[in-house]
Amino acid sequence: MRRIEINTRKREELIDITTEVRKIVRDSNVESGICYIYVPHTTAGVTINEHADPDVARDIESTLSKLIPPGRGYRHLEGNADSHIKATVVGPCVFVFVENGDLLLGTWQGIFFCEFDGPRRRRVYVKVVGDK
Repeated sequence: MRRIEINTRKREELIDITTEVRKIVRDSNVESGICYIYVPHTTAGVTINEHADPDVARDIESTLSKLIPPGRGYRHLEGNADSHIKATVVGPCVFVFVENGDLLLGTWQGIFFCEFDGPRRRRVYVKVVGDK
């Protein structure tokens, strides 16, 4: 298992981590298997979506903010209930198949770390498991 360290800069942002995950997969020397990507935070998540056009990530950020805005009378007293809800909607993990020593992503797909309560120092865990 490997770890990616991320320093987020804004309260909410999607950060493309595809290159870092791809390097971990290549360094693992696994030719065929599965790559698990896990975020151990309750106000952050991970998703797979288009990374060719940065407006897609911005649209996801703005839509989640409209659907789940901050300060809507939530009971959680820390002031970040919206961040917890967004993290629940997005989810803490994804997996990608590994074939020929690389991530089996679609042409336009990328892996995004989703920050909902930054700026913070965050971790992403990546585990590559080969077929037997």
